[in-house]
Amino acid sequence: MVLNKDTAKKTAELLLQINAIKLEPENPFTWASGWKSPIYCDNRIMLSYPEVRNFVRQQMANQVEKLYGKPDVIAGVATGAIGIGMLVADLMDLPFIYVRPEPKSHGRQNQIEGYVEKGQSIVVIEDLISTGKSSLNAIRALRSQELDVKGMIAVFTYGFSLADVNFAEEKVELHTLSDYDHLIEQASDINYIEASQMQTLLQWKSNPQQWK
Repeated sequence: MVLNKDTAKKTAELLLQINAIKLEPENPFTWASGWKSPIYCDNRIMLSYPEVRNFVRQQMANQVEKLYGKPDVIAGVATGAIGIGMLVADLMDLPFIYVRPEPKSHGRQNQIEGYVEKGQSIVVIEDLISTGKSSLNAIRALRSQELDVKGMIAVFTYGFSLADVNFAEEKVELHTLSDYDHLIEQASDINYIEASQMQTLLQWKSNPQQWK
């Protein structure tokens, strides 16, 4: 769920400006899953742009505070959200941890890196939501350590119905700064895409697994 339309459109515009998000309906990308897609998103690029990362950091911190007050800990999902998660934690003067996709195979075999105590309240930061599988894997790891996960805030979501179902099944509250619908709206407003490309982009969103 997007909380603020202006923030959603501004976030989308900034991500387009720095090519963290690319829209190429005529030359689609192939995701690791094998899906063909007219959009590619790598929000880690924003860490190289101080103005953009500071905007995202401030907006995410604002949303954490508005939705949950001040949690005990901020968690980032490895690897994409470690950087932005640390920035949010620093701005809010909170401890930071991050969650690996799976426990390390050596040393202490940690999946959660950093110091936490049972019962502490956690807000999880994520950079991108597609199906939600990896994000929810991190949530389960935190809950397995008896941590109180209040919710997740991500920079961007494709808005797939599958992700909505997955988050609902795990009873996880998800909020994002921006999403695919606001991205397409903003891309049209700033003439990043032509009217003829709009239909292709909307068709993909309606059935991404079968597109092209």
